[in-house]
Amino acid sequence: MKYLNIALLLISFNSFGQEFITDNNFDSKINEKQAFGDNQNLPVIVEFYASFNDANKFDDWSKLENVVYYRADIAKCPNAKKKYKVRMAPTLIIFKEGIKEIVFKAGLDLMLPADVAEIQESINEVSAASQF
Repeated sequence: MKYLNIALLLISFNSFGQEFITDNNFDSKINEKQAFGDNQNLPVIVEFYASFNDANKFDDWSKLENVVYYRADIAKCPNAKKKYKVRMAPTLIIFKEGIKEIVFKAGLDLMLPADVAEIQESINEVSAASQF
């Protein structure tokens, strides 16, 4: 019973918490198949995050719909950071089937210049474009 409670606790934290990815699983996460029973996969959005800029991290990820969201600490993803030319944190990249589609970069003030509505609109565009 003790182990069941611990397992349930871990599952609940994982389903409500932010999942961090690293260079070790980056490619598999952005290429992951999420759809069950059909051929449409959800876009994946990755936030490149830096602990020194924690105050400006993207906090509204739970408001995004029809997307899988991951956070990548730039200190733990140097290869992905280099590959996708991430220079500022936060940077959000929307991927569809592992291909970089849209990028939102922080400005010199280290703040993300996009709001939830703009990001959601981009997610919807990426989803709609892949249906043709």
